Amino acid sequence: MAGWSGSASGSRPSTVAVPWAVAVLVLFLLLLVVVRLPWAGDLGLHAATVERLRHSLTDPGNPLVDADTPSPYYSPWTVVLGAVAKVSGASVFVVLRLGALAGLGLLVTGVWRYVRTLSAHRAAPALALLCLMLLWGTEVFAWSGFLGLNSLALTVAYPSVLALGLAFHLWAGLASAAGGGGGGGWGEWLGLGVLWAVVLLCHQFTGVVASLGAVAVLVAGRRVWPVAWVRIVGGVALGAGVLWGWPYYDFFALFGAGGGLEAVHRPLYEDVAGRYWLVLVGVVALGVRWGRDRWDALVLFFVLGVVLVGAGGVGGHWSWGRALPAVVIPAQVAAAVEVAGAGRRGVRAGSACVLAGALAVGAWTQAGTVGYVVGRGVLPGAVEAKYREPWKGYHWITPWVRYGDVVMARVRAARQIPAYGAYTVAPGYPDFFLPDEEERGQAVRRYFSDGASDRERREVERRYGVRWVVGEAGEEGEAGEESEAGEGQSVGALRAVVRGPGGQVLYAVVP
Repeated sequence: MAGWSGSASGSRPSTVAVPWAVAVLVLFLLLLVVVRLPWAGDLGLHAATVERLRHSLTDPGNPLVDADTPSPYYSPWTVVLGAVAKVSGASVFVVLRLGALAGLGLLVTGVWRYVRTLSAHRAAPALALLCLMLLWGTEVFAWSGFLGLNSLALTVAYPSVLALGLAFHLWAGLASAAGGGGGGGWGEWLGLGVLWAVVLLCHQFTGVVASLGAVAVLVAGRRVWPVAWVRIVGGVALGAGVLWGWPYYDFFALFGAGGGLEAVHRPLYEDVAGRYWLVLVGVVALGVRWGRDRWDALVLFFVLGVVLVGAGGVGGHWSWGRALPAVVIPAQVAAAVEVAGAGRRGVRAGSACVLAGALAVGAWTQAGTVGYVVGRGVLPGAVEAKYREPWKGYHWITPWVRYGDVVMARVRAARQIPAYGAYTVAPGYPDFFLPDEEERGQAVRRYFSDGASDRERREVERRYGVRWVVGEAGEEGEAGEESEAGEGQSVGALRAVVRGPGGQVLYAVVP
């Protein structure tokens, strides 16, 4: 481990090979995860988006409910995946696996390119990959746009992973275009402007992180501005034009969506110490870099991230916490680059040992990720305790529920059922572009409430064209008396069709 550092030309091959071997092992684990594709979080939403585009690339409608509304989930990437699904005839989950491979490839190559703009040491890109995945904290959590190993395993098929990969390529391209004092040519800057817009369209929160990193690169390379400012403005203008012209949704309307997203993002500001304390190793590395250069790009990136996330915490704008990668990423990259480039032998050995210890703690914390590959039964007891069972999915309803059918379901089920082509009455996720979102949510709550009358339930079924109901175990009332109705038996105006995991029952609405 001590040999991770040193000059690029003077590094012993064996010491350079160690971090690369570990990084390849971790990436191989992620490739096996792609094969299994564990279900959790937003996977059903992205599957539903690709499914709608498979049926209509030009007018897919809302991905979750039977309504003709735009959606920010129709991004350039999901349109590509939808086209692949339409042309190939492959299932949505096969296409998502292909997308996961592409996103992971862009992430790895993007990190490699960006780190090479910061360090010539051959071990630095591998160390950066390890830091990005393992240098977090001792409390495991998963969120799209966050590159912890456990989080990445659960979100590898999400557009956020592709967007992060493109963001690293954007920063590398900006560093190259701004290098040498003369700036890049028109084609280079215009291409970077389009790339910036694509990141924003694919995953808006990652787009914010990418924008902060881009500003940091440009400010750090301020000496090129007298030559290149017109081209920079041109690239930004072209990117803004792409955002304005995107036909699937109004990107700029999203600036008014913050209020509906605050509650769901409040947890991002909880248990900050437990989730991120290992990143302090990178904060120390940033301090070293700041001592050498007050305009260091990683330091500026970190400061911009701290300001934005801090302002969100102070002002109660919890959705601003999605910019936390702008705090974490520069610190993680700085840790890798500084350890790889440490000069004196004593400093080199000490810093390498500290980083190796922090990475080991991070790896052990996220060891449960192995369970997504090998199965829970073969895990050692200590690792099994860290494993979290993925969701079961709703494939069991597909022999009866057809594409476009409307299913009455509560939030957890509503986050998965649209993946198979059906709609739900209320979306399982906040939907800024759905004008009757609140009314739909109230209808679902009223339908499943103990005090709802037969007449009220029939009215909700007629209004939204409900053909099926998924009742959860333990619910009361005719919409959920699973314990009293077997397959083929009726409960009021509902006929039990099949029983699923956890005591759930699929009911057909009797005309």
